[in-house]
Amino acid sequence: MKKMTLLLMSLCMVAFLAACGTAEKEEASTTGSTNSEQKVLKMATSADYPPFEYIDTAKGSDIIGFDIDLVNALAEKTGYTVKVQDMDFNSLIPALQAKQIDLVLAGMTPTPERAENVDFTSIYYTANHMIVSLKDNEVKSVEDLDGKTIGVQLGSIQEEKAAELAKEVELKVENRNKISELVQEMKAGRIDAAIIEDTVANGYFEKDESLAGFTLETAEEEAGSAIAFQKDSDYTKEFDEALKEMKENGELDELIVKWFGGEQ
Repeated sequence: MKKMTLLLMSLCMVAFLAACGTAEKEEASTTGSTNSEQKVLKMATSADYPPFEYIDTAKGSDIIGFDIDLVNALAEKTGYTVKVQDMDFNSLIPALQAKQIDLVLAGMTPTPERAENVDFTSIYYTANHMIVSLKDNEVKSVEDLDGKTIGVQLGSIQEEKAAELAKEVELKVENRNKISELVQEMKAGRIDAAIIEDTVANGYFEKDESLAGFTLETAEEEAGSAIAFQKDSDYTKEFDEALKEMKENGELDELIVKWFGGEQ
C-alpha cells in the first residue's frame, strides 16, 4: 500500500514538474514575441513627393524613394524594423501627437512651430523652394505672380512661403493634399503656379516637358529636412546618432547621389 502511495506521489510530482516546464516555455515564448513586436516601428510618410517618397505604379505598389532607403539604413543600424504607411502630409504631425505612429520621414522641415509638438533629428537633406508653372503661361519672377493664384501642399513649409509672398505681391493661395494635384490644377487652369521643393520639382520636369520653374532664395533654416518623432521619444537620440554615423562614413552621400544625382 505504501509502495502504491509512493508510486502515485511520484507520478503526480513528475506531472507537476512537466506542467511547470511547459508553462515556463510558453511564458518564454510569449515574452520573446512581445520583445520582437517592440522592435517594429510605425513610420508614416506622404508618398506623393518623388524622389523622397512615391509609388512607381509601373514597378509595383511599394513606397520607394530617398527617405525610404534612408530609414531602412537607419533601422538596420539601430536594430529596428520599420513598417511604412502612407498619409496626407497635413495628417503626419497629428498622427505623431496621437501616438498612432512612431516616426515621420517626408521631406519635413523642422520649423519652430512643428518642434513645439514633435522632436526632430538633425538635418539630413537641404533643398530650396521653386515656383513651378506651365511653359505656355510661364511665371518667371515673384513679380509675375501679382494677381495670380498659387498652389501649395497643405501643411507644408511651402504654405508658409506662400503667405510670405502674399505680403510682397497680390496673390491668392490654394491648398491641395498632394503635389500631383497641384500639377493637375495648373493644367486645368485653376491655379497659375505652385511652390514645390526644387528636388521634387526637378523630378516632375524630367517627366513633363510642359512644366517650367525658377528657384526662390531660401533662408537656411527653412530649407532642411529632418526625421520627426513623438515628443520626448527615446528613438530620437538613437536615430540621430545613426544619422551622424551615415554622414561621417559617406553612406548618406551615396543615397543622395543615387536619388538626386549629386552631393549636397
